[in-house]
Amino acid sequence: MLFAGSGRDELRRRYYQAWQRRQQGLPLEALDAAIADVIQLHPEYHALFESDAALGEAFTVEQGQTNPFLHMGLHLGLREQLATRRPAGIEAVHARLTRKLGSRHDAEHRMIEVLAQTLWDAQRAGRAPDEQNYLELLRKL
Repeated sequence: MLFAGSGRDELRRRYYQAWQRRQQGLPLEALDAAIADVIQLHPEYHALFESDAALGEAFTVEQGQTNPFLHMGLHLGLREQLATRRPAGIEAVHARLTRKLGSRHDAEHRMIEVLAQTLWDAQRAGRAPDEQNYLELLRKL
């Protein structure tokens, strides 16, 4: 797991520091490079990382906000699934969707919608995510 055992503030600070190091041209550990790559793909979030003031912000749906850290974390989670090929067959879904949409990033966005719903459903039910159901939902994209 990418961030097992990390608290919200610690995770957000890692994003902030990874982006700052990327901007300064400093070397990055593999995870920090992955974080910075995802941030790079989301210019709408770049202003968040100009200072660390937003690190404690709640980003609530009730206020009509998207949580950028959750969004980017889903990208990272999906990329880990692709790298580990778990669930088996996910890389074929990603490749097909990338061809269909013409963009890896667009394919990831479609796939992380399914990932987010799968995680939400599992959390509400108090159980582990159902990988086979998740994969079937992805195949329908």
